[in-house]
Amino acid sequence: MRAAFGATVGNMLEFYDFITYSFFAIQIGHTFFPAQSEYGSLMLSLATFGAGFLTRPIGGIVLGIYSDRAGRRPAMVLSFVLMGGAILVLALTPSYNMIGIAAPIIVIIARLVQGFALGGEVGPTTAYLMEIASPLNRARVVSWQPASQQIAATLGALVGVILAKTMTAEALEAYSWRIALLIGAVCLPFGFWIRRTLPETVDRGPREPGAQQAGHLTIARRHSRTIVLALMILANGTIATYGMHYMTTYAQNTLHVPAPLAFATSLVGLGVGIGAALLGGWLADRFGRKPVMVWPQLAALMLTYPVYLWIVQSPGPASLLGGLGVLSLIGSLPFAAFFATFTEALPQQIRGGAIATIYAVAIAIFGGTAQLIITWLIHISGNPLALAWYLLSAGLVGFVAMCLMPETAPVKVGVPPLSEDAARIEPCATAKSEA
Repeated sequence: MRAAFGATVGNMLEFYDFITYSFFAIQIGHTFFPAQSEYGSLMLSLATFGAGFLTRPIGGIVLGIYSDRAGRRPAMVLSFVLMGGAILVLALTPSYNMIGIAAPIIVIIARLVQGFALGGEVGPTTAYLMEIASPLNRARVVSWQPASQQIAATLGALVGVILAKTMTAEALEAYSWRIALLIGAVCLPFGFWIRRTLPETVDRGPREPGAQQAGHLTIARRHSRTIVLALMILANGTIATYGMHYMTTYAQNTLHVPAPLAFATSLVGLGVGIGAALLGGWLADRFGRKPVMVWPQLAALMLTYPVYLWIVQSPGPASLLGGLGVLSLIGSLPFAAFFATFTEALPQQIRGGAIATIYAVAIAIFGGTAQLIITWLIHISGNPLALAWYLLSAGLVGFVAMCLMPETAPVKVGVPPLSEDAARIEPCATAKSEA
């Protein structure tokens, strides 16, 4: 429990700092990217948000492989230090009006470093969570990966709600986002300390016949089908996730609702997602991975268009909070099961690198462009429901991939429960015995 807490607290702090940018995209755009139109300023701000995704695949490859060779703990500590430095730079950079073109350049560099750090965060952390868990509660432990991301985003939205309610419009515009980022920065020393004290789980012994001679790419090719399906599922997941993060901007910019309600929309949707992610992990351990992936995903596909139609036709607390709350509940259930399946399907010596790389590539291509594409689609079509059609297209791809993923749950494939003594052995020994 302590190791899982240490891993997920660091994960949560990194995601809080990275995601908070999207909640304040409008205000940050005005600070660093003055333009002749509101649309131009917002697009420049979102493009800088997307810049953080360009370096995520590089971070995934570098830090992911580093975690497979040197261990999970040093990789997680390194990513955390990089993220902490970048967020302090971003929060303290003067505005465009004060230092001119240097301001957006510094912000873009900080986002690139953030992207590199976060790209190498998810793979080692997810692998670590699975490796410290016993076979019959892996999904519950791994579910803290998506849940910690939801917690981070929820905290960011909560901070936004509080700031929107307590600050004047001028103050909210000028420096609210700096306060939000520095709140996360205050917690960085605690996250660094707890990560340095985590036990290691990497066993450098062979995991497959011939593994000692095979490199990462050779072993990865043996699991190419699972990796491709995982990329499709992650593409769907990241578009849905950043679509939800975009709701604050969407509600203000497209639906023209007050800022407090806009922030509350993201807060409720993301808060519901925390419970759904943990519930999905429990269900996946009890009933298997595939049922928990497939059926909620199908329900989400059926509900997406009606919910967004309701929101567009009647933008108010009932539709925004109620409709998106239900959609977030159903849509968040499959991903704990997915993370458990993907992690279980890979051998340990490529697990951190493969998860980090595939996750970062999916996020870079689809997450980094999601908000830009949504804003562009709404702008050129003049139809606010363009967001729903984009989410539906991604959801259909994810549904097909979930149907094709192999079942890996111990409850389905016949792994016996661990004895009470076996449950207490060290993580490296647990990994060795499972292999």
